[in-house]
Amino acid sequence: MSNEIVKQFTNKLEDYQPIVGKSTIDELKLLASRLARKNVQNVNSTYVGGGVAEILSRMVPLLNQLGVNAKWDVIKGDDRFFDITKKIHNALHGRKETFSSDDFDYFREVNRKNQDILWPAADYYLIHDPQPVLLIERKNDLGGKWVWRCHIDISQPDKKLWGSLDDFVERYDAAIFSAPNFTQNLSITQFMVSPSIDPLSDKNKELPTSTIEAVLDQYGINPQKPLVVQISRFDYLKDPVGVIQAFEMVRKGIDCQLVLAGGTATDDPESDKVLDEVRNRADGNKDIKILLLPPGSDIEINALQRAATVVFQKSIREGFGLTISEALWKAKPVVATAVGGIPLQIHDKLTGLLCHSVDGAAYALKQLLSNREYAEMLGKNGKEHVRQNFLITRHLKEYLLVFTALYNTSDIVYL
Repeated sequence: MSNEIVKQFTNKLEDYQPIVGKSTIDELKLLASRLARKNVQNVNSTYVGGGVAEILSRMVPLLNQLGVNAKWDVIKGDDRFFDITKKIHNALHGRKETFSSDDFDYFREVNRKNQDILWPAADYYLIHDPQPVLLIERKNDLGGKWVWRCHIDISQPDKKLWGSLDDFVERYDAAIFSAPNFTQNLSITQFMVSPSIDPLSDKNKELPTSTIEAVLDQYGINPQKPLVVQISRFDYLKDPVGVIQAFEMVRKGIDCQLVLAGGTATDDPESDKVLDEVRNRADGNKDIKILLLPPGSDIEINALQRAATVVFQKSIREGFGLTISEALWKAKPVVATAVGGIPLQIHDKLTGLLCHSVDGAAYALKQLLSNREYAEMLGKNGKEHVRQNFLITRHLKEYLLVFTALYNTSDIVYL
């Protein structure tokens, strides 16, 4: 499956040069030359759905183009396993969850059953998020350098759960977090590497007006009415109901429309329940559209963001929130909650507006819908902020630096 996804990637490294400059491409080649023929295995829990899978589908082929032998594999599990890992994910975010006496034993058992996917020839094992974290039990057998790449905010986890995972995380050679405030007190080396977007992907590339208009027509969206959009998987932590509440407050005084669009992930069994609740909450309001988008709807997402007057990301907790960088790259003004990695992308009143509540979100949305000049200024600033900090070429560079540092521990480069 990963091979099929990677083969769909047709961009060349040089294609990014007009966006990031020749010096950036030359620097990547120089860094990669120190890692020529090194083997890197990425392991996560799904090929489709969510930012991790999306990043890997672009990152792995680019690493191979640079001469680093990278591959990508996914652990397999049944419904019970993914129910448990969803609760683990929520608990690491600080949400109260209830675990049965043998849930962790089952979590460990499934990880052990997946140990055969590990690549004996790997020099680096890059293990993404909590679902496959217990694969570290093979470290002594396989050797290599092991890195736990945590994409979520674990700064305030459920203490009992973290106590069960901590001993395993400490066996890694290093951990990578997306923001400095996401971490725990660990004895191993920690790096900060923020996620990124690919400006040449279908989700972010320039689109002709005809394509945008066709997508709006497909979903019955009025192109003449101000459009508010939130693109996220259907998850309680994305607070889609809070988005509807804020929108309804603004709509009392400003005629506008709302689109909540996103998909579900194969490793998130809770998303169908959230989708049903959101549909019920929006029922009867002709200006609210709930769109369940199938995998591969990148052009549709791109078009909806480009058509938006304002983009929302009203998360309760957030890992990083790449939909914000996607929207900013399209020079769109964004209203987002000040949680997780969002403040790294939105500097309040400079590259977007931050909020802390439904009332605050409604106030910020009203500001942007009422002052187009201010909204355009924020969007323009936001695009340049993404160009400088959150494109995939920067992400590649920092991974290459991490790999280099792990084999030269006397010369660690802290990112």
